[in-house]
Amino acid sequence: MINTLRKRRGDEGFTLIELLIVIVILGILAAVVVISVAGITDRGGESACEASRTAVATAGEAHYAQLGNYPTDAATLVTLGYLSETGAAIAGNAITGSGWALTYVPATNAVTGDCTP
Repeated sequence: MINTLRKRRGDEGFTLIELLIVIVILGILAAVVVISVAGITDRGGESACEASRTAVATAGEAHYAQLGNYPTDAATLVTLGYLSETGAAIAGNAITGSGWALTYVPATNAVTGDCTP
């Protein structure tokens, strides 16, 4: 019986130090993943802003090509069907999205604003 107990003592499992090391490694890996995902999200928002800027300018050019003048504001582009509000809210000349804002300049069909988060 004592021999059986001695054999079992050799099969003790993991020590507290080994478990702590595994937890620390998992914590470091989790931190790396969180930082990487945050960078991807920032780049996605910037790309959405740039796409909105291009879409508004293109819609203004389409308005000019069909009607011979630039629209008086960005909301007109939505009203006439040249532009959809998908991904951005458009009121007058203000175009806003998630964390960014642009302004439509009717006289030059330009879209101003900073897309960097």
